Amino acid sequence: MTAKIRGIFLSDKQQLIEIAKEAGVFSLEEVKVAGDLVDDYFKNTEGSGYRFYIADENGQVAGYICYGPVTATQGTWDVYWLAVSPKLGGQGIGRTLLLVMEEDIRGRSGRMIMIDTSSTPKYKAARSLYLKMGYDIVSTIPDFYSVGDDKEIFRKVI
Repeated sequence: MTAKIRGIFLSDKQQLIEIAKEAGVFSLEEVKVAGDLVDDYFKNTEGSGYRFYIADENGQVAGYICYGPVTATQGTWDVYWLAVSPKLGGQGIGRTLLLVMEEDIRGRSGRMIMIDTSSTPKYKAARSLYLKMGYDIVSTIPDFYSVGDDKEIFRKVI
């Protein structure tokens, strides 16, 4: 992987939205939420509860991760978004973003990371990545997103 990892700039918002669209797994409503999270973050960077890392490939956003602490827990964090440009998939960008996030969370006395995802075939690569990175499936909620689309909840204790 040649992309460098950095913080987010407001000017990255449109590229993040495009990556979410290009990924082909998120609904239009979910893509809108991705943009809204960027707006919320820049309205109150410390108080928003969101943290972002960007994988930057020659000035272009190659992927990103958005995560934050779970309110009313001691050291539990949620991953809200992990998306990589389909043109750059398989190059270790998602893995690198997860590793950088995990290190950041450890530095903030985090102890557990949760990731929710869909059971549908289009999310197979994401689920495989989480398993390879040491996340365990701790729960499956049948028909959560829609009939036949279960919610799979992954957890990693760090």
